[in-house]
Amino acid sequence: MPDTTELLDQATSLEEVQRIVRTTARSLLRSHGATLVLLDGDLCYYADEDSMSPLWKGQRFPAANCISGWAMLNRKTVVITDIRFDARIPQEAYRPTFVRSLVVTPILRPLPIGATGCYWAVPHTASESETSTLEALAAAAGVALERFPEGLPARGFLS
Repeated sequence: MPDTTELLDQATSLEEVQRIVRTTARSLLRSHGATLVLLDGDLCYYADEDSMSPLWKGQRFPAANCISGWAMLNRKTVVITDIRFDARIPQEAYRPTFVRSLVVTPILRPLPIGATGCYWAVPHTASESETSTLEALAAAAGVALERFPEGLPARGFLS
């Protein structure tokens, strides 16, 4: 993480921060996909992703109806081993994707500004080490994201 923190500190744009976060998350957790989600009022904006196939980049979903929103609303990391058996998962959004397992952690400053998550195509339970790694990345991402307030969507739903 020290190298990642340096990279985030040196980032010169919101897009660069997003790229560093999603690429680092996927690499460190050896996942099949990773995303960076920004809170946009009462919506979750899937700002960037690094994935084996397209997921939701550029799309917005009601925060109250998506797992990233759940992580932000509850201000805690969520680990789901099999998304097919978790009522918090909007099955219609996940059914056409490869996603089977996930971990999502909120980006808090101290209120939620976003979330970052990793996905696996097979049943996978994120370990304590993977979870704490993603949480540390989310904390560093929050600091970096706030350097570019002009590019962040409106906050408010969870404020």
